[in-house]
This record gives sequence, structure tokens and C-alpha cells, in this order.
Amino acid sequence: MNYLLGLDIGTSATKTVLFNEHMQVEATASENYPLYQPQNGWAEQNPIDWYNASLHTIQAVLAKSKVAPDAIKGIGLSGQMHGLVMLDSNNAVIRPSIIWCDQRTADECKEITKEIGAKRLIEITANPALTGFTASKILWVRNHEPQNYAKCAHILLPKDYIRFCMTGEYATEVSDASGMQLLDIPKRCWSDEILEKLAIDKKLLAKVYESPDITGYISEKFAKASGLSTKTAVVGGAGDNAAAAIGTGIVKEGRAFTTIGTSGVVFAHTDKPLIDPKGRVHTFCCAVPGCWHVMGVTLAAGLSLKWCRDNIATDFKEKDKDPYVLMNEAAAKVPCGSDKLIYLPYLMGERTPHLDPECRGVFFGLSAIHTKANMIRAIMEGVAYSLSDCYDVLKEMGITVNEMMACGGGGKSPLWRQILSDMFACKVKTLTAEEGPALGVAILAGVGTGIFKDVVSACDELIKVGSVCTPIQAEQMYYKKGHTLYKKLYTQLKDCYHDLANL
Repeated sequence: MNYLLGLDIGTSATKTVLFNEHMQVEATASENYPLYQPQNGWAEQNPIDWYNASLHTIQAVLAKSKVAPDAIKGIGLSGQMHGLVMLDSNNAVIRPSIIWCDQRTADECKEITKEIGAKRLIEITANPALTGFTASKILWVRNHEPQNYAKCAHILLPKDYIRFCMTGEYATEVSDASGMQLLDIPKRCWSDEILEKLAIDKKLLAKVYESPDITGYISEKFAKASGLSTKTAVVGGAGDNAAAAIGTGIVKEGRAFTTIGTSGVVFAHTDKPLIDPKGRVHTFCCAVPGCWHVMGVTLAAGLSLKWCRDNIATDFKEKDKDPYVLMNEAAAKVPCGSDKLIYLPYLMGERTPHLDPECRGVFFGLSAIHTKANMIRAIMEGVAYSLSDCYDVLKEMGITVNEMMACGGGGKSPLWRQILSDMFACKVKTLTAEEGPALGVAILAGVGTGIFKDVVSACDELIKVGSVCTPIQAEQMYYKKGHTLYKKLYTQLKDCYHDLANL
């Protein structure tokens, strides 16, 4: 029997899953680590924490499974995107990693836009300059910590730092590199034009591979530390959302998934590089060689429900029952439309389609008849309206979705899935497996090592559908009208948000 490892190096924890060649889970382990915020709006992590978590979880799954190291043919790496890891000439980490949710680089985004031009930047990188992306972080270090920039010999992304620790290779792959804002997205290679205009030395960057390609093998040093074999290959892997797409079978035209985690994502596969000239959605290279994906992001999806749980629905408690289950049960008793209560989920500003850091959350239509249950359902509907905004941009770009998968914590809610089905006017499905990104990169490892023929056929064989929600016509019609009002509210409040920010 052959085995495959999938590592998901996330923001809060690293999860390692050992699969057999039928992609059944043999063992799993995870380890948490801290996030540091030295100043308001900053977010950093120590790459050594990721390394230790990766090492410990690999050791744990090997101990639990007792699988012979030589039987593990390949390893796939997934992880949080955009984080900046800088190494010196001795391969020591120079400074803590500035990660995806850090907001310090607004001035550097203006600098990038000025140097390259807003239109040209979108043509090459498929995105406007954003604080979350890596290029602006590189410029921030150069502008504010020149002594650290002068020491920099290598720039890596979070999962690619773990790859280096495992193999000694400086490598990345197209899906994660897409989020650096240095990659030519249509051509799937580093952009010499961008690098030249931003005065970033190409030698600092890793070699770019396709996601299933073998990038190296476990080094003797890491084999000794972890218990793995030096015969085990490490493939390119993928950024977290691209890996989740493989793990949910979103590998063909017409397929998409919606994730409701802390943030929310609508992600669609495309065989050609479709780019929104307004920069409202992200276009990245996907983990299927020669293909791309387009995704819209809403910043406070599950976060909105968590905020409600922590501050409003504090009495939804019952022994041995998850508060979210109780909240879902209460919301399910409220009619479609929450008795004309609408929620705008802009607790953290918004990305798609508004790119507005100043907009804030709103309950509109609140009256004396409304209860906590109304507010819970309104939040779920408001998040779904926001995800519908993302979906509308994809449709505007000519992307047709026949099959929508639901994942993330919110995707476990039957009510939320039904609301999404009604708003999207298509079937919304779940999967039997829940390993997501770790499963996705393990499949990539199977392709790279020859266990599977290719990504598409592997997903067709291995990804199994669970439940299915079908649109309810009457609710579909209501939400169509409700979405029109929802969109109008942002337009009416846009100037007020700005006034509030300057109050």
C-alpha cells in the first residue's frame, strides 16, 4: 500500500493528515501557534513556529499509524497565502513573517500602483495593489527596515519555507505565487516588468513550479528529525483556497465552491485566465496545470456569526450541544427574509465587490417584533447576500456555475446551505470528506508521484458528494428582491461610512 501526506500550514494551526492511496485517513494531528500584533493593524508570526508544528505533527501521524516511512511516496503542502518570509545568506529567518491579514502597507500599495499603473498592474497580476499581498510587504521592509532588506538573500511564502526546511530547495508553485503580486498570471511565471519597475531582484525569488510537480525530496537532516524517508517526494502543493478546490473536486469548468469560514469565498474554476478589469475579484493560477480560478472574498462571514454568538446570543447554551447548532435551530424557525430584517456584514470593511475598508456592519429594518433568532437568520442571509455579490461578478465575467460545493464551518449548517442554494439559484452540495486543503495537496502528491494519472481524473474518482440542497422557488424569488435592496443600502450608505470614519 502506498501512502501520501498532506500538510496545511494555516494561520492558527498546522494540520497534517496521512492518507492511504484510496485517500482514506490513516492518522491526523494538529498543533496551534500564536499570532503577534506589535501594533494596531499589524499581524506577524514566527516561521519557526510553523516548522515546529509541521515537524511535531508529522512525527505524531507516523507514530499513530506505524506506516513504514518508505511507503509514504509523496507530500503535498498547503497553507496561508501572501506571508513574507525573508532568509539571509545563511538561511536564517531575518524577521517575523508579515502575514496575509496585516494592514500596514497602504502607502506601499500606492507606490506599486504609481510605479506600474493601475490598469497595467491588473493586466499582469490580475489584481489591484492590496495590503494583503506580498509585494507591498517587501516594499514596506525596504522602506522601513533597510538593514533587514539588505540582509535578504531569499524570499519565500509560508508553506514554501516549510518546503525549504524539508528539502533544502527554494521553490514555490503557481497558485501561491499568484498572491504575491509579482507573477504574470496569464503566463504563469515571474513578471520581469513588475520586478524591474519595483526594483526587486529576481534572484531573491524561488523557482516556480506547477502544483503537482516534484520540487525536491526529503533531506537527510529532515528525515533524521521527522522519521520520514529521503525517498519521499515533495510536490509543489497549493495555496489554501487552491488546495481546497482540489479537495472538493473543483477542477473543471462549471464547478465552484463557497467557503464560510472567518471570511467567505466564492471560488470558480476556469480553463482560461479571465480577469476583471475593475479588480473586484482575484484571478489566480489554480492547482490544475494550465488552468486558473477566480474568487471573490467577503471579509466577515463566519466572523459575523461568531460576533453574534459572543455578544448577542450569549444565552444559547445547552449541555453537550454546540451553541452554533442551537443558533441554527432558532434561526430555522424564522421565515425567509427574517421578517424584513437585513444585515450588512461589513464588520471588517469589505473586499468584493467594493474594496472599501471604511464600510461597517448594519442591521436595517430592526423593529420591536424582532428577536435574537431574527438577528441570527438576518446575519446568515446578509453573509449570503455578500457572497451573492461575489457570485454576480463571476457571472458578469462569463463564468457559468452548474455545481456549487459548500465548505468551511458555515457549510455544515443545513439552513445556511439552503439560503445559499436559494440565492445562487443552483444546487449546493457537501462532501463526505472534510479534510479540505490537506486532502487536496495529498492528491497533488499522488499525481506527482505517479499514483494517480492526473488531477482531474483523480478528483473524479476520489471526491464523493454528501448532501444536496435544491432551490425553493418562493424563497428564491424573495431573495432576488431582497438582494436588490441589500445592494442599494451600500450605495446609499457609502458616503456615510466615510463620514463615520472621519467623525
